[in-house]
Amino acid sequence: MAKKTNQPTMKDVAAEANVALGTVSKVFNRIPVGESYRIRVEAAAEKLGYKVNNYARGMRTNKTNTIAIIMPMIDHPFFARLTECIIRELQLHDYKSLIAVTDQEQQTEINCINMVSQHKADGIIALTYNPNFEEIGDIPFVCIDRSFGGTVPCVSSDNFSGGQTAAGKLAELGCRKLMFMRTGSAVPSETDKRGAGFESYCISHQIPYKILNYIEPHPEDYFADVIKMIDEGQFDFDGIFCSTDRVAVQFKNVLEKKGFRVPDDVQIIGFDGIRDFFSDGYVCSTIVQPIDQMAKTAVRTLLNLDKNDNQPSLVCLPVRYEPGGTTKDSDYGK
Repeated sequence: MAKKTNQPTMKDVAAEANVALGTVSKVFNRIPVGESYRIRVEAAAEKLGYKVNNYARGMRTNKTNTIAIIMPMIDHPFFARLTECIIRELQLHDYKSLIAVTDQEQQTEINCINMVSQHKADGIIALTYNPNFEEIGDIPFVCIDRSFGGTVPCVSSDNFSGGQTAAGKLAELGCRKLMFMRTGSAVPSETDKRGAGFESYCISHQIPYKILNYIEPHPEDYFADVIKMIDEGQFDFDGIFCSTDRVAVQFKNVLEKKGFRVPDDVQIIGFDGIRDFFSDGYVCSTIVQPIDQMAKTAVRTLLNLDKNDNQPSLVCLPVRYEPGGTTKDSDYGK
């Protein structure tokens, strides 16, 4: 017969540390105790190989130290980086992450919210495209890039300023006729302000411009109008601002296939600050979002680490411009 092996218990830890069982319980549940007691309990647990059963603890306290992260996708560099930064920030505060990838499916978001309401996670950080988002009660919830008018805190970059900066930089670099291309969801979000900022700058500085706005999912249609203008000799734009870096790189490829030189003939600025995997340089000239700070702010807001009951419903973080090869101020290729 195989010898039975028993896992160490809290009583074993208490005996090894020569402290009361209640002291061990307080240490494992992160309730303050004297520093010397905490050190003795943790040392005893490590010596005995005792592992805290977080699931059982969660059943007792209705707290799991797990946060659900809802993302539309993680194969996009921006979403992947944002997810990574949120996970790392949660780890700093002893929280685990549960990731739901929705592909913009409303039911997936609803399922995740229901899971949290059943105490299987302690809160949600979401980049949501749910057009029928309902009141979620007292579930801790922070949105990225989508404001619900004060019912749910929203963390975003300053998209309006980013759009203004992009238009201003193109004008500064000598562009005389501008275009903005936006692709994305029909659900209103803070990212819509990129085009608004661009348009505001063009109007106030009397710069001719055109806006192309495409609603996903129709990727095959994004550049049909541009290609038609080129083929008919009507494309005379020398400065392009795109709603994302991904669209900017695609625009560059379309133009170069049609014989345009980027940035000599046409200059392009994207939005996000995506870096090339191999060189770590920006994939295009871009408006850089402060992804690390967005993640940190979202986590701190969700966990209420600042202990501020009057937190603003919308936090806009500053963006900055960086050259990346598709504008004439870039060092790339020189």
